[in-house]
Amino acid sequence: MIRNYLKIAFRNLTKQKGFTFINIAGLAIGITCFLLIGLYVKDELSYDRFNKNADRIYRVTRIFKSNDGTVSLHLGHVAPAFMQYFQSDFSEAEQITQLFGADAVLNRPENPEKKYHEQSMYFASENLFKVFSINLLSGNAEKVLASPFTIAISKPMAEKYFDKEDPIGKLIKIDNKYEMTVSGVFEPLPTQSHFHADFLMSMSTLNDDRIYGKESLKNDWGGNNFATYFLMPKGYDISRIESRIKPFLDQHLPVYEGRKGAQYSDLTFQKLTDIHLYSHLDSEHEANGNIKYIYTFSAIAFFILLIACINYMNLATARSAGRAKEVGLRKVVGAIRSQLIGQFLSESLLLTIFALIIALIATVLLIPALNDFTDKTLTFSNLFDYKFILLILGVIFFTGVLAGSYPAFFLTAFQPVEVLKGKIKNAMKNGRLRQVLVVMQFSIACVLIISTAVIYKQLSFMLNQDAGFKKDQVVVMRVGNDSAVDFESFKQELKRQAGVKNVTHSSRTPTGRLLDSQGAKVAKGDSLAPTSTEIKALSVDHDFLPTYEIPLVAGRNFSRHFKSDDSAAYILNEAAVKSIGWKNNADAINELFEYGGRKGKVIGVVKDFHFESLHQKIVPMVMLINKYWRSWLSINIAAGDFQKTIASIEKTSKTYMPTTPFSYQFLDERFNKQYQAEQKQRTLFMIFAGISIFISCLGLFALAAFMAEQRRKEIGVRKVLGASVGSITTLLSKDFIKLVVISILIASPIAWYAMSSWLTDFAYRIDIEWWIFPLSGLLAILIAVATVSYQAISAALVNPVKSLKSE
Repeated sequence: MIRNYLKIAFRNLTKQKGFTFINIAGLAIGITCFLLIGLYVKDELSYDRFNKNADRIYRVTRIFKSNDGTVSLHLGHVAPAFMQYFQSDFSEAEQITQLFGADAVLNRPENPEKKYHEQSMYFASENLFKVFSINLLSGNAEKVLASPFTIAISKPMAEKYFDKEDPIGKLIKIDNKYEMTVSGVFEPLPTQSHFHADFLMSMSTLNDDRIYGKESLKNDWGGNNFATYFLMPKGYDISRIESRIKPFLDQHLPVYEGRKGAQYSDLTFQKLTDIHLYSHLDSEHEANGNIKYIYTFSAIAFFILLIACINYMNLATARSAGRAKEVGLRKVVGAIRSQLIGQFLSESLLLTIFALIIALIATVLLIPALNDFTDKTLTFSNLFDYKFILLILGVIFFTGVLAGSYPAFFLTAFQPVEVLKGKIKNAMKNGRLRQVLVVMQFSIACVLIISTAVIYKQLSFMLNQDAGFKKDQVVVMRVGNDSAVDFESFKQELKRQAGVKNVTHSSRTPTGRLLDSQGAKVAKGDSLAPTSTEIKALSVDHDFLPTYEIPLVAGRNFSRHFKSDDSAAYILNEAAVKSIGWKNNADAINELFEYGGRKGKVIGVVKDFHFESLHQKIVPMVMLINKYWRSWLSINIAAGDFQKTIASIEKTSKTYMPTTPFSYQFLDERFNKQYQAEQKQRTLFMIFAGISIFISCLGLFALAAFMAEQRRKEIGVRKVLGASVGSITTLLSKDFIKLVVISILIASPIAWYAMSSWLTDFAYRIDIEWWIFPLSGLLAILIAVATVSYQAISAALVNPVKSLKSE
């Protein structure tokens, strides 16, 4: 019987080649989108799950509170002084391990000329391999990080530095200062890890006074650079530790400005498997994903597949009147309803299988493009995960049953006598279900069109917004703050070059994050009192404002003519002046100001500028001079021969920093990179909106062709009576246009709500203007008119004699 079902199904599909092609094409595109997005979502959800104890590992995060109790900073790292008390106060933890990120210039002692600037470096606790499932290829996991000045390296780094030699026991020199012994080689961490390390150095190395110092580690409550992870026993409720955090902080943290530990700080515990998609803290190992994108793209995948299913249902209902007599005759000769349902569903499933085969081929061909776009390493083998195979089978069943459900269950319910008398055919002419399905299709498409327009406008706003500083033709270099380098002479030498306009040395550069802060105090009566809000710090030199062309709105810049500027002068931004409570910018000048225990005066106020991205609000900021706290050079380059200027900068850099490999970035590239996620989101929405419109129009095209055929004789009569081609085209098109207009009315409030929610992620954002909705609707109408008009005009141009000759 099944064989017979398939034979008849295949015969019916080949008899209606045009409709079959449109259905298979629509479903294949829909399933391809579903599979590609499914691969992406599956990869995103798998982060850190390669660790066998993933469900028992928690990361400690640290919160800082302003004087008014609001959260001013939330870090994914904590200070090193916590570790000694974590171990004593939370003994129920099976393991507590730490990572401390670093970067350095590395070389083998016997090959000093071959240097590499490495960034994927971490100091790690010796029990790291007991917490994380890192595959150690060489070395003893118990001892590999136990001794000071030992280092484990990844397999690719072993090949890079030692070629085919066995690296165990060999030396690697760090920053031309320290030698570390290779004690192990490990397999690179999977892509689906929230951190990636090529070098793991023993944490005990930091006890050396030349690097950090054991006592410094024990007493450092401010250097929040240590990622700390707890491995808890199976079934342990982490809330039991969380309930003890407040007394823990009050007991161990030093009192700060009269406040106990829990009044200005807090600790939270974050599940390891939540970090990638749910954590967007002020400090992270790497950029994380976003669960909102997962929900959005999953919904898009479902809706595009739904549009493709609606196409099938639309065409199936349109053809159902023609198949009604077939159903009636088969019932008369003895077919029972379950057999007829099986027949219709087998047609639908067979068509879905054809579409799936095409979709699988398309998916394999498109995976490289998806990898390039998402920076992932997805492969065809990802499709063969048993969960994904079940997903594909579910897609086939869902699509096949949903698409074939109407003809299978609706048509087979009628009595054969009514069908053969033509009552069903007349009853189905109004096509109410088809109208509802078309409205659903175009509503989804219109939501995507409107969303794309809003995303495009927001991205354009961010990229074109005046940042308040010069970002074009500025080169930035991370140079550190080596006391052996005379950075002032380095700067002056760079300034003497023809293509260089100005140079500055600072602790951070615009497009980075402002994370550094210390207690600020201002004059209140006869004494200094803490500010109610936190003020972020930026260490600069005398040339920072001129280099970045940041305007002053009051006071003056730092000057070499005033020696006190190097130790007792501050420049604030407008946000800081406002937060402190001064009436205007001029009132701040010469006011007493203390920061980090250093007393001085405010000498200037700069116009607010977007140091961070537009995701963050402009925060109160203070600029100060501290030559020991600077690590970035910014070089303002004149227009002209960039390559010649860069080559000249490189030559000078090698003169002053011979052991440091030369590397640089253009600031405008860093600026644009801040919005890379939004740029990709815009591209994806444009693609998906186009696909949804295309699939919808495929169905609309076929539906218009069918309706024109159904009304062939009516059109012939109208032409004989004098109707013009234009009036007939309008007649056939207007019903479809009405449906598209209804779709726009439904889609507009949905899109407005969704995009309003999306825009809340940005501190500075556009208003959703009213004209976006009618403009997007007009675009949808024009596309629909172009699709339907072709069939309508073709029908209107047919000779009426041919249409009426059978009469």
